[in-house]
Amino acid sequence: MTSVTGHVVLITGGAAGIGAEVARRLHARGAKLVLTDVDEVALRGLVSELGGDRVLTRVADVRDLSAMQAAADAAVDRFGGIDVTVANAGIATYGSVSAVDPDAFKLLIDVNVVGVFNTVRATLPAVIERRGYVLIVSSLAAFAAAPGMAPYDASKAGVEHFANALRLEVAHHGVDVGSAHMSWIDTALVRDTKDDLPSFREMLRSLPGPLGRTTSVDKCADAFVQGIEGRRSRIYCPRWVGLVRWIKPLLSTGIGQAPVLRTAPRLVPQLDAEVAALGRSMSARVEAAENQATDNDTAAGD
Repeated sequence: MTSVTGHVVLITGGAAGIGAEVARRLHARGAKLVLTDVDEVALRGLVSELGGDRVLTRVADVRDLSAMQAAADAAVDRFGGIDVTVANAGIATYGSVSAVDPDAFKLLIDVNVVGVFNTVRATLPAVIERRGYVLIVSSLAAFAAAPGMAPYDASKAGVEHFANALRLEVAHHGVDVGSAHMSWIDTALVRDTKDDLPSFREMLRSLPGPLGRTTSVDKCADAFVQGIEGRRSRIYCPRWVGLVRWIKPLLSTGIGQAPVLRTAPRLVPQLDAEVAALGRSMSARVEAAENQATDNDTAAGD
C-alpha cells in the first residue's frame, strides 16, 4: 500500500460525484489535487470546502487536448509533477441504436473515449517521470451489455481495453495502470436517468440479485482510494463486479442473454418512446453543460 501524502493527483470530472468524493478522501490523506471539470461553479465550491493550499482547479473540457495539456502543465508548474492521473469524466446517452440522437452518440464518444486519451496523453510524461499510476474509469458495462445503452457500453469497453494496452506500454517505465468497474452508483448520471426514464427504473427492478441495486458514492470513492493507494490493475465496486468479468464470455451467449431477451422486446420500445417524448438523448444536466461549453467556445472564437 502506497501513501498518497504529498502525491499530486489529477482528476477529471472532479467537481462532483465520484470524482469529488475521491478528491475529498485523497485530500484528507494529504494529497495535492488538480481538479478539472466543465462546471466552474462546482469547482469553486469544492475548493472553498477543501481549502486552496493543496488544490489547483482548471475549467477544462476533456475533449480539448490543448486544454488538458494546459491543466497538466499547470499541475507541474504548481506542484512539481503528477503522480496519479484519474481519467474519470464521463456521460451517458438515452435510447436504442435506432433512436439515439447521432450527435449525442458522438458527444459521448468524444467525452468517454477521446477524453480519456486526451487526459492520458497530456499527463503521461509527468506520470512517467514520477513512476506513477494511471486510473481509467470504465464500468461494469465493459463486461455486460444492456439494451438501450449501446453507446455507453461501447465507450466503457473501449477504455477498458485502452487501459490494458497502456499498461503494457508503460510498465517498463515503472508506471502502473488500472481500470475501475462499477455497477449502478448513486451519482447524478444514474439519478437523472431514473428521473427521466421509467423504463430504466423498471429495468433495474427486473435484474436478478444485486445486479439492479444502487451503491452509494461513498462506498465507490472508498474503493477508488484503496485502489489508487494499492496501484491496482482493476478496481471493482461492488466487489461482485469482479465476478462478472470472469463470466463475460457466457454473457454473450444465448444462455447469458436469455433474461434480457425476455424483457427487451417490451422495454426497448418503451425506452425509445420515453426518449422521443423528452426530446433529448441525454440528461438535461449534460445537455446544459454541452450548451454552455458551446457558448464558451463561441465566445473564445469571437
